Amino acid sequence: MKQQPYIRTVIYTILGLIMYGMMLDNIIPEQLEVNLSEPAEQDIRAPMTVENRVATEQRRTEAVGAVESQMKHNRQYEEDRVQQVNDIFTVIRLEREQEADEEEEAPSISDQIENVRSDLSSSTNADLSDEALEVLLATSDYQFQAAQEAAVNTVHETMSEPIKVGDLQEAKQNAENQIAEVTSLSPDVREAISNVVDLAIVFNVTYDAETTQRLRQEAADSIDPVLIREGELIVKAGDLVTYEMYEQLRLVGLLDEATVVFPYIGLALFVFILIGMLVYFLNDSHTTVATNNSHLLMFSIVFVVILVLMKLYSYLESLISLPGIGFAVPAAAGAMLLTLLLHPKIAIVTSFLFAIIGSVFYNHDSSSTFAFMYGFYILVGSLTGIYFLKQSNKATRILKAGFFVLCANSLTVLSILLMKSIYLNWVELSFYFLAAFLAAFVASVLTIGLLPFIETGFGILSTARLIELSSPNHPLLRKILTEAPGTYHHSVVVGNLAEAACETLGENGLLARVGAYYHDLGKTRRPRFFIENQLKGDNPHDKISPQLSKTIIISHPYDGADLLRQHKMPREIIDIAEQHHGTSLLKFFYYKAKQDDEKQHVPESQFRYPGPKPQTKVTSIISIADSVEAAVRSMQKPTPDKVEQLVDKIIKDKLEDGQFDESDLTLKELNQIKLSMCETLNGTFHQRIEYPDDDD
Repeated sequence: MKQQPYIRTVIYTILGLIMYGMMLDNIIPEQLEVNLSEPAEQDIRAPMTVENRVATEQRRTEAVGAVESQMKHNRQYEEDRVQQVNDIFTVIRLEREQEADEEEEAPSISDQIENVRSDLSSSTNADLSDEALEVLLATSDYQFQAAQEAAVNTVHETMSEPIKVGDLQEAKQNAENQIAEVTSLSPDVREAISNVVDLAIVFNVTYDAETTQRLRQEAADSIDPVLIREGELIVKAGDLVTYEMYEQLRLVGLLDEATVVFPYIGLALFVFILIGMLVYFLNDSHTTVATNNSHLLMFSIVFVVILVLMKLYSYLESLISLPGIGFAVPAAAGAMLLTLLLHPKIAIVTSFLFAIIGSVFYNHDSSSTFAFMYGFYILVGSLTGIYFLKQSNKATRILKAGFFVLCANSLTVLSILLMKSIYLNWVELSFYFLAAFLAAFVASVLTIGLLPFIETGFGILSTARLIELSSPNHPLLRKILTEAPGTYHHSVVVGNLAEAACETLGENGLLARVGAYYHDLGKTRRPRFFIENQLKGDNPHDKISPQLSKTIIISHPYDGADLLRQHKMPREIIDIAEQHHGTSLLKFFYYKAKQDDEKQHVPESQFRYPGPKPQTKVTSIISIADSVEAAVRSMQKPTPDKVEQLVDKIIKDKLEDGQFDESDLTLKELNQIKLSMCETLNGTFHQRIEYPDDDD
């Protein structure tokens, strides 16, 4: 499949749409046929949390209504009423003084009262009795002055406190009681000023609109929204559906006419997040799935197959009342397949996605979104399968991993049952453990059964296939061992060097080792023409021309690639054999040809491998390891410093010759490769390397 970016976008889009469609019925609220004033057929709970706006507004209205109108004390009333009392006494005093100044016959009391009333307002006259005026006009100056002071003080003290309309009579009674306690006044004077005080005291509070509005707003704001919470029982089976219940069902989207778009939008966002995580981790995985669209398609197919299995078992769990049937889902098969086909870290990330999506699939309760119990079960089984496949390189590793998945599944099921305090008899309990067994068994069978078909169909070079190819009993490796034993030994050392260097860079070390085993397969056609297979003093190149030697040497990568194709070996192994020399120059035979025929020009291009140059980092590393092993083997007395200088020179020569131009190796990575190979060589040739004395 061509590697156009849009193809990856299409694959991810289709995968997202499949995920969306499969989770839709677990997210969208179930539509119910419910009629007013008819009994409900089942308990109905809210599938989501929504606000009951009508109930919220009703509570806020009640809170506002509970706030009384606020009144404020008007101090001006106090001043006005005190002034009124003083005005009354001033008018009476003036009348008293006028009577004293007159030399003629004194006016009658009734005339005096009439004179006083003529100077007072009509409202005052209406409330002021003739008896009170008569007493105040006739009393002594001392009593009159004391009466005015008592009246003013009483009105001042009484009006200094807020007096509501309902409290007016009580305030007047308190004022009368206060006057009664003034013993310096005669009883008739006390009664008279009581009349004055009574008319002066009025309510002195007014409506405070600003404070009232503020308190009512605070009361409304203090009311929390009335929520219909997820899982809340709205209608109990058998109860008549009231209008209030019906409205709540409408609000949570459980009625046929209700259209709630939020779950659709939420699910789309949820799937977008999952796909985003998947894209990020796959692109950052440094595996073939990050660049190879065929491998991405394979990953997507495995992913969808596991989704279908989880969906199927979730349906069975909801339809069949068989204990533990939901735990029989072989979700671990996906993680195990991806571990073998791609890489454990991809399988780990995918396991978490399976757990999350499985939690949605297994949720059949409209009052919740995730059934984390099943998600946890899927995650534990998947991670167990990954771990034990990763730790084993034997042919039986899948069955071994399946056994440990069974153990993990059983323990997980038991822990869930104990935490939920579910009482089961032995028969029911056996069904749960049988489901755990079936999940592990089917996962192992699916992994074993699907692995070869996926490898063949998508050209996947899996870990299992690489381990199989690394066996010394493989026909091609036996061919190298028997026909070119020196080449076999050389390839093993190259494999060790390349594997360690690849693992330092985070590349596929196993692929590097296996590729190195086969990279010189072409030498088996003419093994004696390669120095590692020659006996001392027996070099056939001494008897032929440099041009013929060049032809024989240059042909071995392509002879090897042809043999590998004939045996239907993986594409990656063929590429390593074909590309490991790139377009490098056969310097020995090139200079020999120039020396033999100094008169004629010898084109350098005739002594270069035709390529192609290494296309991957793994192939480039094998190319370096191939040159390094041959060079170190020819050293008479290698020391760590000499080895490091040699490796550094080989890498620099290849870099300057452009052999790494198409493999994306960085200078930092080349330095890491150098350090790794020096460390491996110092261990491999430990007995041959001479170490300098401490004194040197």
